Order: sequence, then structure tokens, then C-alpha cells
Amino acid sequence: MMSRSASVEDANLPLLEDCASAVRSKDGQDDDDDQDQDLARRVWIESKKLWHIVGPAIFSRLASYSMLIITQAFAGHLGDLELAAISIANNVVVGFDFGLLLGMASALETLCGQAFGAKKYHMLGVYMQRSWIVLFMCCVLLLPLYLFASPVLKLLGQPSEVAELSGRVTMWMIPLHFSFALQFPLTRFLQSQLKTAVTAWVSLVALVVHVILSWLFVYRLQLGVVGIAVTLNFSWWVLVFGLLSYAVCGGCPLTWTGFSTEAFSDLWDFVKLSAASGVMLCLENWYYRILILMTGNLPNAEIAVDALSICMAINGWEMMIPLAFFAATGVRVANELGAGNGKGARFATIVSVVTSVIIGLFFWLLIMIFHNEFALIFSSSKPVLQEVNKLSVLLAFTIFLNSVQPVLSGVAVGSGWQSYVAYINLGCYYLIGVPLGFFMGWFFHQGVMGIWAGMIFGGTAVQTLILAIITIRCDWEKEAEKATRHLMKWAADTK
Repeated sequence: MMSRSASVEDANLPLLEDCASAVRSKDGQDDDDDQDQDLARRVWIESKKLWHIVGPAIFSRLASYSMLIITQAFAGHLGDLELAAISIANNVVVGFDFGLLLGMASALETLCGQAFGAKKYHMLGVYMQRSWIVLFMCCVLLLPLYLFASPVLKLLGQPSEVAELSGRVTMWMIPLHFSFALQFPLTRFLQSQLKTAVTAWVSLVALVVHVILSWLFVYRLQLGVVGIAVTLNFSWWVLVFGLLSYAVCGGCPLTWTGFSTEAFSDLWDFVKLSAASGVMLCLENWYYRILILMTGNLPNAEIAVDALSICMAINGWEMMIPLAFFAATGVRVANELGAGNGKGARFATIVSVVTSVIIGLFFWLLIMIFHNEFALIFSSSKPVLQEVNKLSVLLAFTIFLNSVQPVLSGVAVGSGWQSYVAYINLGCYYLIGVPLGFFMGWFFHQGVMGIWAGMIFGGTAVQTLILAIITIRCDWEKEAEKATRHLMKWAADTK
């Protein structure tokens, strides 16, 4: 797969002023390259380029994910059953759906980036419309998952009372399900042009709306768990319409030229590319959903699910930072490889990994210090708080590992290694992590701690180690040559 391009108009995107000389130096001979400068100066320059992408990306991801966290927090203060139901609905049903559609939309990261780099600006809008069509069809196919959530959850071993309430909640989340088909392509359409600030501002507006509506529906109108689900639908569509309005109403004059019948051509090839691009992300996203399902089959499952869902909510909240580094690292590595600068790609990788690890260590320390307090955000139940306290050590180590793994995955995306990482994810997560978690949880009677420890140290840690070895052993100059050949072939095919 071709590396991701991040070329943009100098007038609109100041970041590319830093990359312009590299783009013009196709042979990799850049006389003014950062390589000749002292290390501190090079780190500063690379950090500025990185944070130009990371800053708005972190904010938008945190704002969007906070809507899910606020939903769980309101449910937790309604009762343990409500918290378990919302947690299962969000982490299993919506989570499965979210991972698949997000993965399929990731095809645009390559297509839109390469089209913009080749100055085929109108094709960005065409590609986004194709993605809307494909994802909408996928939403229709996935609709039975929402309609029959209760029997499916019972079949998977969830307690009857929790499964019934979760099924009722997911029925009210069908509008949220269809919003993903529009939002994910829109986000990647804007990201390919480095218009991340727009996404951040719209996400802030949606978050404020969600907080106000959650308080109104739950405490004033007393709509209970159904009211919580309705607020999430409404707030997410505010996000979708905000991004859509910007994209089609003048915010992207070069890349959006209106609806086109070209969007209906080559749909089957687009479906295949979307499916292939989504495998890597889906395998990773579903991994932790399996953890929630396995915990639901334990004795006293309601307390175990509540405690684990709180830990996963905190982990997912912090995970928005590494995921922003994932996106930014992919852009920076693709920029340098596309310019034929293998050493620049290697240096961008080092700066990104080190920065993310420092942030991960900071949050690891916070969890260790406040292990008795952070669960109060979600629940006042003493059994749940005690269970969360026991799991806090595993949460801290999960956060630390996740400060490294997504960044290395971003390197893979920028370098075009997605298919290799998909196999690595399959082997580490599902052939090592899940079986080890199962054995530690049931055969060694370690409960939720055993399941989680097995999946983290048997799956995530091994996967991170393999990705680190691949990255360290990478021949960056060879990757730069390969990226240049891909770009030249793509340009020839579009003539």
C-alpha cells in the first residue's frame, strides 16, 4: 500500500512550508536539511511539525470520546445495572460496529492523501462520497446487531437482566450507528488536508451540547437510561453536521466540488480496499471488546463488568493521546518517505515515540497515585470501587504500553506495512492473548485480573515488542525508494 501524503496548499496550511523543500528534493539531496543542525535544534523542529498535527487531533479525539465517558458516568450514578447495560452497549455492540466502520474508512487516509499530493483535488470529494456509500451499505448489513442485541448478548453469556437492558439501549442507538458512516470519512477527508483544527472546534461544540443535554434528560426530565442513549445520538449528529457543513459549504473549495456520479464507479474495488485497510484496526479494536465479554461470564459479573468498564473508560480516554500520535506519526513518516528522505522518517519516528512514552509515564504515575479516587467519577458503589482499586495496577501498565504501540502502528501506516501488522495483530492478540487470558481467568481462578493480565502481557506486550524490532531493523532508505516508486506509478496511472 502506498504511503500517506500530507502535501497541502502553502497559503492554507503553514505546516507544509516546512516540508516544501523536501518535496522539491526528489533525489533526497536537501542542502538545508535538518540533518546538518545540532540535535536539540532538530528535535525542536520535528516536534513543532509533530505537534501541529497532534495538538488538534488530541483535543478532537478527547472531546469525542468524552461524550461516551459522560454517558457512562451518568449511567453509573443511576445504578450498577444501568452502568453495566450502558457499558455492554458501548463496549460490545457499538464498539464492534465502531471498529469495523472506522477501519473501513481508513482507506481514505491513503486515497485522499495521495490524491491531494498529486493535486487531483476534486478526487478527494469523490473518494469521500464513495466511502459514504460503502459505509452506509455496511451500516444496513450491521443493523440486525442492534435490533437483536439482547438475544446475541445472552448467547454470548451475559446475565439476562443486563442483556435485556443493553438490548433496549442499543435500539435507541441506531441513529448513532448510521452517523458513523458520515463522520469517519469526513474526518479523514479533512485530516488528509491537515484541517485538524476544524475537527477540534466542532468536537468541542458537540461535547458542550452533550453535557447540557445529559443533565437535562437525566436529572430534569428523569428519562433514565433511555435518555442517556438519546443524548448520545443527538450530540454525535451535531458533530457530523458541523463537519459536513464546513466541508460542503465553502471550507474546502478545492477538494469539494459537489456530489458526483463518479462516486458510484469502481465501488467493488473500493469495498475491497476498505476491507483490507480496516483489518489492522479492527483486530486491535475488537480485542478489548472481547475482554469485556469474557468478564461478563465470570461469577458476580455485574460488579466485574462495572469495574472493568470503568478501567477501560479511563484507558480509552487516555488512549486518545497515543491515537493522535498514531495519526501524526503516519503523516510525518509518509511526508519524509515521499520526499525520499529515509533518515528524516527515522528521526520523526524516534521523536514521536519518545514524546508519547514520556506522556505515557506521566499518566502511569497519575493512576498509581490516584488509584483510590478516579473510579468515583463513574460510581459510588463500594464493591465496584474496591474492584477498580485492585485493577488499577493493570490499568497503569496498559496505559504505558499503549503509549508505545499506537505510535509504532502509525509508523506502519506511514510506511505501508498494514498487511504485515494485521498478521501480527492476529497472532499476538487472538492466538496468544485471548487464550492466555482465558486460562488465567478460569483455570487459574484469577478472575478479571487474570483475564486482563493475560491479554495485556500475552497480547499487547508481545505485539509491541515485535513492532519495535521491525521498526528498529527497518532500512529507511530502502523504504524511501519504495515510496518514491509508488508515487511515480500512481502519478502515471492517473494521467
